[in-house]
Amino acid sequence: QVQLVESGGGTVQAGGTLRLSCEVSRSINSAWCLAWFRRVSGKEREGVAAIDFDGKPEYADSVQGRFTISKDNAKNTLDLQMSSLQPEDTAMYYCAADPSKCSVFLQYGGSWTRGYWGQGTQVTVSS
Repeated sequence: QVQLVESGGGTVQAGGTLRLSCEVSRSINSAWCLAWFRRVSGKEREGVAAIDFDGKPEYADSVQGRFTISKDNAKNTLDLQMSSLQPEDTAMYYCAADPSKCSVFLQYGGSWTRGYWGQGTQVTVSS
């Protein structure tokens, strides 16, 4: 059974840091793209960061330089270190996996129903 389980969400003040983690079930092909998406209430999911099989990261322009995505193949975990958080980063954050190329998944995957998605973890940044 494929499972993606997020943790680490919470409330933080603007300028603060938060680290999200995702447990990735072993049934997901290690060659797949792993990514973080977020959804603000009433809006479509948007790609935040993605990482490919070789560990190459890609980021949305809005988080470039503030967020860092990483994975641990031995532990089957995917992390997102978020710093300099702003109120506009407030959203439900989702861990996701898809066989597409990361650049494609990150840009277009928010509207897809395919792939595998976690249940999400809420991040709230107060001003």
